[in-house]
Amino acid sequence: MYEPPANTIVRSAMKAPYLDREEEHDLALRWKERRDQDALHRITMAHMRLVIAMAAKFRGFGLPMSDLVQEGHVGLLEAAARFDPDREVRFSTYATWWIRASIQDYILRNWSIVRGGTSSAQKSLFFNLRRLRARLANGSEMLTSGDLYRRISDTLGVSSADVELMDSRLSGPDASLNAPLTDENGSSDRQDFLVSDDPLPDQLAEKTIDDQRRSEWLSAALGELNERELRIVRERRLRETGATLESLGETLGISKERVRQIESRALEKLRAALLKAHPQLGAPTA
Repeated sequence: MYEPPANTIVRSAMKAPYLDREEEHDLALRWKERRDQDALHRITMAHMRLVIAMAAKFRGFGLPMSDLVQEGHVGLLEAAARFDPDREVRFSTYATWWIRASIQDYILRNWSIVRGGTSSAQKSLFFNLRRLRARLANGSEMLTSGDLYRRISDTLGVSSADVELMDSRLSGPDASLNAPLTDENGSSDRQDFLVSDDPLPDQLAEKTIDDQRRSEWLSAALGELNERELRIVRERRLRETGATLESLGETLGISKERVRQIESRALEKLRAALLKAHPQLGAPTA
């Protein structure tokens, strides 16, 4: 459906006539049964005052009023598409929920780059926290921040930790990691002070070299094993999911106890070969 610019919507809304119940019902039927675009236009424009009034209630979130009106208009169109005139409910009553939901979803998507308010309880917390906080703080009873969070969490059915987190998010806008900071050495970005848990480049290089060296040592030591010992070690120790003693015994035609004995002997041979070629492996660590 075509969505005119918000400023055009506002001007047209001020001129649109109100609809009585019978006229509203007739227009809704024309739209539902015949997809009469003129009927849709008249019924939506007659309710744009409702959209503007509801959008004004959300101006405190710092988003452009024109965008809020535009999103409210999207909700109004959605309500018109779903409205059943035979239920004998006024269109404004039905459309109110869709308008509010559309505006709230827009705010949640655009208020912060951090996604929040995904559950119904979280959405209720996002849109009611400021009001409840102000009401409790202005009361005659002196409340600490912890008491405020507990009262709000009980009212909205969320945890105190969620209330505290949302309160901190609502206390200020997003801060860019590329925002400049002034320090003793000149201008730096916020991201320059973020701590990374990833290993340093020299540590990565050292690990790569060590892993390659150990792989070469192990390959050389495996050459000391006979064919059956090598197969058992590979199947049992060098695969992501090691084979069981029983399954290997069935494959090789021996008992699982015999497989265990061969494996134990092979591991001892590997250890001896590695220590002989690289004595430092047996040195005690500090």
